[in-house]
Amino acid sequence: MTDSDTGSNQDSSQSTEQQQKVVDRLVFAALTEQRRARRWRVFFMLFFIVYLSVVTITLMSAGDPGAGVAGKADGEQHTALVKLSGVIADDEPGGSKNVLSGLRKAFEHEDTAGIVIEINSPGGSPVQSAYIFDEIMRLKQEHESVPVYAVVTDIAASGGYFVAAAADRIYVNKSSLVGSIGVRLDAFGFVDMMKKLGIERRLLTAGDNKALFDPFLPEQQQQKDHLQAMLNQVHGHFIDAVKQGRGDRLDETQDLFSGLIWSGEQSVKLGLADAYGTTRSVARELEAEEVVDFTPKTDLLERIADRIGSSAGQRISELLFDGLSMN
Repeated sequence: MTDSDTGSNQDSSQSTEQQQKVVDRLVFAALTEQRRARRWRVFFMLFFIVYLSVVTITLMSAGDPGAGVAGKADGEQHTALVKLSGVIADDEPGGSKNVLSGLRKAFEHEDTAGIVIEINSPGGSPVQSAYIFDEIMRLKQEHESVPVYAVVTDIAASGGYFVAAAADRIYVNKSSLVGSIGVRLDAFGFVDMMKKLGIERRLLTAGDNKALFDPFLPEQQQQKDHLQAMLNQVHGHFIDAVKQGRGDRLDETQDLFSGLIWSGEQSVKLGLADAYGTTRSVARELEAEEVVDFTPKTDLLERIADRIGSSAGQRISELLFDGLSMN
């Protein structure tokens, strides 16, 4: 065997060893990735099991709002609390379904000395606000011995004040924001922008006003007048409710129903509120210092889903059900 043959064999052997090392590295990397994926799969499966366990235990142990309050003896009078927080809209915590559920339970509880609606809301749907107002007025007639008070924390504006007006008395902080007795409709117009961009609007309708206040069409005075009349009508409903609730306590100045918002201090002077106070101070006045919260609690499943987000939920689904199909 010549020296050249020996060198060739050595080169071939080294090349084979290098290839084997590359293959070994690839196999090792693949195995490492598989182990990592299994660990994450196990982690999310355990997380999912714990999550379901917490939800199940919570649902099984959850009772009616206000029931079984620690330290409260049976027959002892309490002040019932129902919180109205955030935007007043359907399927929101501040919507009529949620708020009225708590109010009905508070009225029906035999130990309720009085009810405080604690409001911190900028308003929202006039329909949802009217639902709550009307039902409070009905429940007050049905339970005449149970007084209802509204306590404004940061803000009770627009629909928030609509609801407050149903209370027998309204308490505020000097710096609370109160009022905004008005109605609004928001819209934009993009007609000139479309012309500059060379965009042609194509729209088919059945009904002369079906494209009412379309932002891509020029404003039509007839449609604007119709919408303004509608807003005026809804505004009138709001004003009537405030007058019904507040009566002759109102100082009906020119601006009272103009949509302006007032400080708590101003609202007392205008008769929009009665005095300064908090939930605790109202409870003391009622001589029922035990405050029992009847506010329906947000579903735990929804709260956790909001926290982890849809992306995390998607990741859990992929890891748990990877490989499953319906072929």
